[in-house]
Amino acid sequence: MPEFQPHHHASPGSLRTRVWTAGRWTLLLAGLAMTYGVFLLASMRIAITAREVTVPDVRGQSVEVATETLASMGLAVVLDPLRRPDAEVPADHVLSQEPDAGAVIRRQRPIRIRVSDGLRVAPVPAVTGQSERAAQIILAQDRVSVTHTSEIYSAAYPPAQIVAQDPPAKSLAPSVSLLVNRGEDAVTYVMPDLIGTAGTRVAEILRRRLFRVTIIGEVPYPGLPAGTVVRQSPQAGFQMALGDPITLEVSR
Repeated sequence: MPEFQPHHHASPGSLRTRVWTAGRWTLLLAGLAMTYGVFLLASMRIAITAREVTVPDVRGQSVEVATETLASMGLAVVLDPLRRPDAEVPADHVLSQEPDAGAVIRRQRPIRIRVSDGLRVAPVPAVTGQSERAAQIILAQDRVSVTHTSEIYSAAYPPAQIVAQDPPAKSLAPSVSLLVNRGEDAVTYVMPDLIGTAGTRVAEILRRRLFRVTIIGEVPYPGLPAGTVVRQSPQAGFQMALGDPITLEVSR
């Protein structure tokens, strides 16, 4: 007959010990995982922060010093090829920067800087005899500004021609004044006093002289013959050019 082996049951104390041991391992592993996660997040934040930098203010510095300052912080420099004249910032010094000082950006991001050309005074070019448009282009190319433009009306010069300039050509100056001929057609006239004249007759005379005259209405005016001018616009003494409009009101 087969022999039955006795079955030994684990004691309650032994079971509790194993459960407690497994629980401690679980808690330990969970703690380690949490610690690792916190450490990983902190490391990533530190790494991201380490790649960021606050842009310094390099305005007014020489290009060489500004480049060294930005390079020491891991920032590249891009020079704007167009220099700008400035009376306050010396030549070859930083006039402006982009991004502005104080901005937080990633390292290796380029900083664009614009360089001053200083207060550049060049010989004034000769523009007398040139057309007004050509003179403007020539002066702009030489960075000479126009401070004042005076006008004459003469048949001795072509319209829109530069008759004179001040200072003269080859003078060292940052600006110039010009005298421009506007042509004979720009002659102005003084508006006469038309009150009391015959409206239809004076309108015909002014129209033959190329003025645009309109009789806009009739108003009752006791004591005056019908058609007599009682109001006019512009008023007498006003400066008029050929083609300017004139309106009249006459008596009824």
